[in-house]
Amino acid sequence: MDWKEYLEISDENLDDLRLVGYSYIKQGCFDIAIVFFDALVILNPESSYDLQTLGSLYLQKGKYVNSLKYLDKAIDLDPNNFFAMLNRARALLSIGYVKQGLNQTRSLITCKDKIIAEQATALIEAYS
Repeated sequence: MDWKEYLEISDENLDDLRLVGYSYIKQGCFDIAIVFFDALVILNPESSYDLQTLGSLYLQKGKYVNSLKYLDKAIDLDPNNFFAMLNRARALLSIGYVKQGLNQTRSLITCKDKIIAEQATALIEAYS
């Protein structure tokens, strides 16, 4: 079911929800932010950003399997979502899939985004 259409929610309304959810992230209220981004993913399941954010929130909460579920979807929608890839590697490493996590991380050390590349390098050094 297309909830966005059924509820007559505009893109502007989604942006407002995203802003409120992000505000909760900035305050460290991750449980509340999860509620907002969970709703956003239901309303707009094709948003790589919302999926990546929800996956990252679950990673922050230590819910690695849930994290992987959303990060994988984000990467499927946007194979160049390097932030989702980095967090996917973190989740894999956290649950003990070191080989897979390091393989994912190695693919990011040449990323043009210096922050992603530096964090990938740090993860490799920490887990090697």
